Amino acid sequence: MESRNPAEVIKDAVSAVTGDRSPDAPGTPGSGTPTIEEPTTPTGPLPPKREQGQPDTRTPTGAETGAPPTAFGQQGAYLTTAQGARLRDTDHSLKAGPRGPLLMQDHHFREKITHFDHERIPERVVHARGAGAHGVFTSYGTAANLTRAGFLKHKGKETDVFVRFSTVLGSRGSADTVRDTRGFATKFYTDEGTFDLVGNNMPVFFIQDAIKFPDVVHAAKWHPDREIPQAQSAHDTFWDFVSLHTEAQHHTMWNMSDRGIARSFRTMEGFGVHTFRLVNDAGETVLVKFHWKPKLGVHSLVWEEAQIAAGVDPDFHRRDLYDAIEAGAYPEWELGLQVFPDTPEETFAGIDLLDPTKIVPEELAPVQPVGKLVLNRTPTNFHAEVEQVAFHLGNLVPGIDVTNDPLLQGRLFSYLDTQLTRLAGPNFHQIPINRPHAPVNDMLRDGFHQHAVHAGVAPYKPNSLDGGNPFPTEENSFVDVPVTVTEAPKVRDLPVSFQDHWTQVRLFWLSMTPIEQEHIIRAYTFELGKCYEQAIKERQLQCLANIDPVLCQQVAAGLGLPAPAPTIELSEVTPSPALSQVGQQWPADGRLVGIVVDDTDSDGVAEVREAILAAGMVPLIIAPHGGKVGALTVQRTFATARSIEFDALLLAAAPVPAPDAVPARDEKAGAPRTAALDPRVNLLVDECWRHAKAIGGWGPGAELLQRIGLAETPGVVTHDTAAGALAAVQQLMASHRVWERFPATVG
Repeated sequence: MESRNPAEVIKDAVSAVTGDRSPDAPGTPGSGTPTIEEPTTPTGPLPPKREQGQPDTRTPTGAETGAPPTAFGQQGAYLTTAQGARLRDTDHSLKAGPRGPLLMQDHHFREKITHFDHERIPERVVHARGAGAHGVFTSYGTAANLTRAGFLKHKGKETDVFVRFSTVLGSRGSADTVRDTRGFATKFYTDEGTFDLVGNNMPVFFIQDAIKFPDVVHAAKWHPDREIPQAQSAHDTFWDFVSLHTEAQHHTMWNMSDRGIARSFRTMEGFGVHTFRLVNDAGETVLVKFHWKPKLGVHSLVWEEAQIAAGVDPDFHRRDLYDAIEAGAYPEWELGLQVFPDTPEETFAGIDLLDPTKIVPEELAPVQPVGKLVLNRTPTNFHAEVEQVAFHLGNLVPGIDVTNDPLLQGRLFSYLDTQLTRLAGPNFHQIPINRPHAPVNDMLRDGFHQHAVHAGVAPYKPNSLDGGNPFPTEENSFVDVPVTVTEAPKVRDLPVSFQDHWTQVRLFWLSMTPIEQEHIIRAYTFELGKCYEQAIKERQLQCLANIDPVLCQQVAAGLGLPAPAPTIELSEVTPSPALSQVGQQWPADGRLVGIVVDDTDSDGVAEVREAILAAGMVPLIIAPHGGKVGALTVQRTFATARSIEFDALLLAAAPVPAPDAVPARDEKAGAPRTAALDPRVNLLVDECWRHAKAIGGWGPGAELLQRIGLAETPGVVTHDTAAGALAAVQQLMASHRVWERFPATVG
């Protein structure tokens, strides 16, 4: 992968994404330049956009073909049938005369409509809504003493990856910014086989045993009678379940925190959730937990912002991911390991490592970086790649093994089983996006959609007719670690150590900063306020009382209910600052900065735009109309812009109402107005301020901020020059939000 300064890549992408076009922002729909008239001169398929990637052109059994990446795509300049016969017309079906009935012999119509009728495959039961990207993982070599897995052991080794992010509850067409856990699944195409790390953006799960998975999903999904609400946990069945099944309270607290409304896939942590076992070249083992740490830090939306985005731009996270890659602001994470001794008890600091509802605080077991992930290519075809990618926790490589975590054990079955229906048979691993980058000789034969053409007559062991091929080997082979299983009776039960459902929930709550605690209170109050049954609200309040009295009292006040007393003795815990998102400084790579201008000569705008590009961010000009303002290309208008898109806002002007600022045409223009200011700009500034974003202005923009009474508030800066205003805003952006604008009342 080319190693370049992000600022240089962004500037190049913004100035010349394709051909002779010079778009000023990411979002180019295709690689060609369209004409007003329909093209009539035959040409071959256009190449993919430069930020797009495709699966390797390997055979179904993992061999390299040497074919170009476009070999999987359509070929030739002319329209054909699926069998390659050229067609002269695809606009008219074959009829008995121009006004007659369709003829059954119309093979082209039948092929076209039949394929169309079967274009959709079943969506995933959970994680249906997703987005994915290609990238590369580079090992630091720091795990060489821990594992024999080559992609982790060898310093500088690069491994192709495909990552899929997702929400859990919603259907494929649901919104990105709902409050939910998010999937973070990574497919490593190693030369020792495919390794899938199938995790989430939260390190714990709702259940301890996989047999409860149907229960929690049925409870969290829509109500079966009305199929509402979509992609939400703010309803009776979810809270009925988690308030009764109290092992779910820890994950529920994470969901109610800001982690449940991520700002971007690029600003999410990822976790393997379970404890895995690593084995090194000497046969020594350790237990580990996998962590993904984002380069940009962990950041979230605020709740109003998430709700606006769900309506204004339901593709908010998808767009952010793909635009960032197109702009050259490649998302980046470090892979880290928490490492624990592999003892017979499988515990650490009194914490059961097999309990998926528990974490080990990073202060007790620091995360050790072992490699870097960079996503640098978007899909070429969403269905072929993002929808058909199939993850499975049993896709393991030598040096990585599983543990007896009862949730992990169940997932080892379920993830394989679900593909049989969704991807129509057992050969889903031969779909291009799923093909291994290692030689395959598995003796698996036939079945639906068999792409391989296997030779030989003896797909069994032992055999002599095929010369004994394939041969088992001890060399670099996968070994199930021979862990001793304690003698015990067959039972349906869990260890006693799994029974504490409260201590770690309290740990999480007390590790939050006051502003984060305010957001958690608001989330519980909102979600329970959407429940119909009073008994469910009261039962969950009892759960909150067993976590923290302040949390319980504040939520109870919002619901208009009495706060119950705890039924257990509250644990003394040591907060874990690593759990908080607030209080550090982070890079601003790929952040979007809106610049409000008008039709006058806005002093300093061109220079500020260049400075934003040079800082690795993306500037978007917001103007009264599209087209050009002076020499500047407009990316957003007052009609199309909304605050949720921008990480910060700069005001170079105080625009008067534009000709289309008519409430009958644009409801945003019906906001409270003054004759001297376009009401949509006023709304834009007001929302950015409410959402604790940095705002800056100079010249007329600074005067505007003074006039509307925001100039002296935290995180709002005015300056004599454009460069000065930008510098102050950049400094504020490093903290993501200006939380001191709204002092907390708890904590």
